[in-house]
Amino acid sequence: MYSYPFIPKTPFLAVDGIIKLFWQEKFQGIVLIERKNEPIGLALPGGFVEIGERVEDALVREMKEETSLDVKIMRLFKLYSDPTRDPRFHTVSAVFECIAQGEPKGRDDAKEAKVYKLEEIPFDILVFDHAKILREFLVG
Repeated sequence: MYSYPFIPKTPFLAVDGIIKLFWQEKFQGIVLIERKNEPIGLALPGGFVEIGERVEDALVREMKEETSLDVKIMRLFKLYSDPTRDPRFHTVSAVFECIAQGEPKGRDDAKEAKVYKLEEIPFDILVFDHAKILREFLVG
C-alpha cells in the first residue's frame, strides 16, 4: 500500500443498482428501498465502496445487504457526479443495471425493499438524484 504525504480530497465513491426483478422469466418491475436514515424516502439500493473493494463487488454486496437479493450485473449504466446529488457530501455513484429473481426483503439501511412496476414508480418521493437516474434509464 502506498503512503501519501496528504489525505486526498476527493468525492466518496458509491454504487447504486437498478435491479430488474423477474419471476420465472417474467419481468415484475424495479426494486426500490425505503431508507431508514437521512435523507428519508425511497431510493435505489446502494452504498459506498470500501477501501480495497472492487466496485462490482461493492454493488453485489450492497444489493444483498439492502434487498436480500443475489444480483447479476448486466452493465454499467452511467456515472453520476453532480456535487449536489447527495445532501450529505459529494459522492460519485456508479449506477449498474442488474437482474435478480426472488422476493426482496429490506435489511441493513433499508427499512423495506419493494418491487414497483415501471408505471407505478413514485418519482416524487425518490431521494438523491434517483428520479433523474430512473427517468434516464427508462428513456434508454
